Amino acid sequence: MREKAIQRLTEYGFRPSLQRIAIVEYLFTHSTHPVVDTIFNELSSSIPTLSKTTVYNTLKMLAEKGAILQLNIENNVTRYDGDIKPHAHFKCNQCGKIIDLEIQGEMKNLSIKEIEKYKIFEQYYIIKGLCPFCQEK
Repeated sequence: MREKAIQRLTEYGFRPSLQRIAIVEYLFTHSTHPVVDTIFNELSSSIPTLSKTTVYNTLKMLAEKGAILQLNIENNVTRYDGDIKPHAHFKCNQCGKIIDLEIQGEMKNLSIKEIEKYKIFEQYYIIKGLCPFCQEK
């Protein structure tokens, strides 16, 4: 995973520092769509020089360049995703999990009236409901 993290950083024009590599590697190995605090808490014990500000600034820079996704699925909560290929996110209203869903068929060809007039930089699919586990409860 380390090599993949280094490749992602250099591909997007970032110098692969110890902190940046660890943050990207964390996103690649944890598909939980973590928040800054979670990433900081998980990495700070192995990188004592890491600060929460460094994590925040690194994630912000990576998201601005498109190297990771910044997700605003819930009000006032910013999450991050290392998977930058087009996909949807499902948030369970009961357990709170956010799950990646592959986009197939018609969603890829979604037609929005007059969309050609706009210059699109980002596109998200967010679906909310009950996951299969919570439906069984």
